[in-house]
Amino acid sequence: MLPGVYNNNVQFIQTKGDVVILNEMIHDARIVPMNSRSHATVPQWMGDSRGHWEGQTLVVDTVRFNGRISTRGSDDHLHLVERFTHTDADTITYEFTMEDPTVWMRPWTARFPMHRTDGPMYEYACHEGNYKSMEGLLRAARVSEPGVGAR
Repeated sequence: MLPGVYNNNVQFIQTKGDVVILNEMIHDARIVPMNSRSHATVPQWMGDSRGHWEGQTLVVDTVRFNGRISTRGSDDHLHLVERFTHTDADTITYEFTMEDPTVWMRPWTARFPMHRTDGPMYEYACHEGNYKSMEGLLRAARVSEPGVGAR
């Protein structure tokens, strides 16, 4: 969930027994069970997550990654602990700790703020909703047409 150049919006949906973390980028939806059952034994692409609340902080513990995707060089031994803390009306502080003894000498932690936005979540696609890029692409295509040239 590290921020990129675009599609950084995240939506949290809480149901009676789960929290869904929906990322705009790659339209990934993680379903995090909020009960005390044990982690599954079958490795998964995005690991197996379990969550609980510590006051205002949602803590998500994820293990059992299948090793087919790498996060900063990690493999199937990755243990990820994420903390989402509601720090004010418009901010959640996202903190994560990554541990993989086959890759790093010790666990490491990073943190950054996630700010509320009133904008929509877009489908992860090439150009839908990306009006500024589309405007530039269309203008460049028009200028490159024979007989049109720069205006």
